[in-house]
Amino acid sequence: MKTMTAAGSANLQTRTTQKTVGQYLFDCLQLEGITEIFGVAGDYNFTLLDTLERYNGIRFMSGRNELNSGYAADGYARVKGISALITTFGVGELSACNAIAGANSEHVPLIHIVGAPPDKDQKEHKLMHHTLMDGNFDVFHKVYEQITAYTEVLTPENAEIEIPAAIRIAKEKKKPVYLVVADDLVTMPIMTRSEPVPPRPMSNLKTLQAATEHARQLLERAHRPIILVDVKTMRFDLVTAVRHLADAMNVPVATMMFGKGAFDETHPNYIGMYEGSFGSSEVQTAVENADCVIAVGMVWADNNTANFTAKLNPLVTINIQPGMVKVAEAEYPNVLAADMLLAVQNIGYIGQGLAGKTTFPYDQITGSAGDPLTAANYYPRFQKLLKEGDIVVAETGTFYNGMAQVRLPRNATYIAQGGWEAIGYATPSAYGANVAAPDRRVLLFTGDGSLQLTAQEISTMLYYECKPIIFILNNDGYTIEKYLNVKTENQQYNKIPRWSYTKLAEVFGGDAFAVTVRTYGELDQAIIQAERECTGRLCIIEMIAADPMDAPENMRRMRNYLEMQEKQRSQN
Repeated sequence: MKTMTAAGSANLQTRTTQKTVGQYLFDCLQLEGITEIFGVAGDYNFTLLDTLERYNGIRFMSGRNELNSGYAADGYARVKGISALITTFGVGELSACNAIAGANSEHVPLIHIVGAPPDKDQKEHKLMHHTLMDGNFDVFHKVYEQITAYTEVLTPENAEIEIPAAIRIAKEKKKPVYLVVADDLVTMPIMTRSEPVPPRPMSNLKTLQAATEHARQLLERAHRPIILVDVKTMRFDLVTAVRHLADAMNVPVATMMFGKGAFDETHPNYIGMYEGSFGSSEVQTAVENADCVIAVGMVWADNNTANFTAKLNPLVTINIQPGMVKVAEAEYPNVLAADMLLAVQNIGYIGQGLAGKTTFPYDQITGSAGDPLTAANYYPRFQKLLKEGDIVVAETGTFYNGMAQVRLPRNATYIAQGGWEAIGYATPSAYGANVAAPDRRVLLFTGDGSLQLTAQEISTMLYYECKPIIFILNNDGYTIEKYLNVKTENQQYNKIPRWSYTKLAEVFGGDAFAVTVRTYGELDQAIIQAERECTGRLCIIEMIAADPMDAPENMRRMRNYLEMQEKQRSQN
């Protein structure tokens, strides 16, 4: 955390201006392209929200609770690049903690602004509501130091330095930041200060040259190189650079689970998703038999590597991270990914492309009209439904695994919380994405269990006239959890209440096209009608799974692996 003394430092010039802390804050957010701020009103942020209501160009999007508003801000940032959230002190900011920690885990830049009790009351250590009744107003700030990249208490004296600094760090690190401001300081005029802006990070040219030479040696010996694309490719704006590299090198390209959407899945060199032992054996063979792997933005986590069954040979891997490169066993710090990608492209390696036409798991639509719904047959229908430019939001759980194998059209945005995996994230995130891009079609794929955590945000969608198509997989409980627990069966804690999902819009006082389907004929008709209806109103398609334990192939392989592991443990 950076603190600012009232006197300032020797190289600061100071003068007064009539712009207030609140006005300056919103000016800075507007410069970043933020046109909506999510949040929930509370008495300690009234002055912030009153200032925002009078401010032209940014709209406050009131959510049903702070957790959902945080998820919505996360979804918005994944579409527009950055977002903002306003909560109140204590009760509000702690409610948002899960969403902020998720944004940290997932590398999503988000500015969390907290309205705090009046400055005078804080200095006198008065016992105020929304506190721990101990006169300590710094405790929640300290919580946020653990889950954000930067925190600061704003004052009229430091606002002009700390607000731009926080935004800059959020953008550079792709992480959430935290700013708290006392309610009575929001309308105070700021002290105008100028401080040198730190230079943008640059590659160490000698280190870049050494890393490039090492990469050249690997590629000169390679006959079967492959590009492996992961999540930081999206987060750190490397999508175009990776596509240029793939075009130039003409070698196979695969993506990892977290990185779905980071590479154009219609590209002629795209071979599919690499999921270790849980996914396509053809992709697994191509990746693991490659004699040079150019891995971009990779996160080597359990649920991104199929429980670490993914196997890359480090001695033939060029691991390109946002701020460093590792070639084989040698690390090259202070090398920016964009520079390294261009350098690798300039090595001039040209491959043979793909040996034959690649087939994908859901290319063929099967199942007759009267057949009950099963994963093998409804995912191909989703693939056919998707259009260029769609925003696809997949919930943690069954849909997250199944949608990973759906081939996305060109220029689609794919949103999922692969690393943090908070169930319930997808519904408010879809709302945030809808607000960020009102002219794009949003499709939400969620499960009955996940939806019950954050269903209130369908009310907010209706209130703000968002019109996503929502698919709800009703498989009678937490199927993903049933798959993960191989020690017992029929767990009571994985059962949930049965809701009338198609009546949600009515309960929330809105109008929607809503239908329940049990067969492929009914699903096909519902999709046709939803495509017509979605221009005018929100659509809900509840899908009743014939078998609650039905799941896509990668989930079944995961279950088999876990059962084998458990059997080995029990025998030891």
